[in-house]
Amino acid sequence: MAKDAVGPGGSDADKRIDSTFRNGSITAIGVVVGFSLGFLSRWSALPGEWSATDLISVALITVGLGLQVKSLADLLLVTSLELKRYNRSIRYFLTGLTLVALGVIFAVFADLMGYDGIVLQG
Repeated sequence: MAKDAVGPGGSDADKRIDSTFRNGSITAIGVVVGFSLGFLSRWSALPGEWSATDLISVALITVGLGLQVKSLADLLLVTSLELKRYNRSIRYFLTGLTLVALGVIFAVFADLMGYDGIVLQG
């Protein structure tokens, strides 16, 4: 983390980040959440039958998206200016981003390998 983004403080518990730095993080996370929601919405609207591999991908993406939204909601709180809370929110976001990426990668490779798995009847 950039040293100038952290304000002076006595102990680690008292350290705070600059609100401008947090605002940039909120913007970046908001954009990524929007892309993730857009991808999930677009993918779910595609015609065709769903398979078991699709459910695995959707589960990963949905959990990841939930963590991204939680991170965004946490960063909107004034208490997120505390360095400890800010770092926790960023960890939630990065975990969510990783899960979304794994879900997308799993879906792409399952499609490329031609693995349809068990087709689910609706």
